[in-house]
Amino acid sequence: MVDVSRKPETLRRAVARGRVTLRPRTLELIARRAIAKGDVFSAARIAGIMAAKGVGTTIPLCHPLCLAHAEVDFIPRPAGRRARIDIEASASVVGRTGVEMEALAAVAAAALTIYDMCKAVDDSMRITGIRLVRKTSAAAGEASGA
Repeated sequence: MVDVSRKPETLRRAVARGRVTLRPRTLELIARRAIAKGDVFSAARIAGIMAAKGVGTTIPLCHPLCLAHAEVDFIPRPAGRRARIDIEASASVVGRTGVEMEALAAVAAAALTIYDMCKAVDDSMRITGIRLVRKTSAAAGEASGA
């Protein structure tokens, strides 16, 4: 692991996004909570938060962090022949290292959970576009920085 012991503790935040493309009918089933495995968004949200919390044990050489906050949101977007679910995850910590991997892991785990729960009704799903969209670091009490 990288030695971060000399770095100051700051409030660090990260936001990541990704998407699952799927058939409109699948999105409709999700919205009606008619997927056999249960409430897709609730399960995916929990999976994402658990993934964010577990990055230090699943990604080699990542520092284990005591997260101050982790959140996963879903934006369903019905459209023509292909629908999609946009996923956004955020994480924050007061610490010496960033939370980019935690936000990215949350998006990935949420997307995989959606895929797993819906694969019996839609074999055309695709997980795409997982990326970091923002990270900030600020001294305690400051609004935000770079």
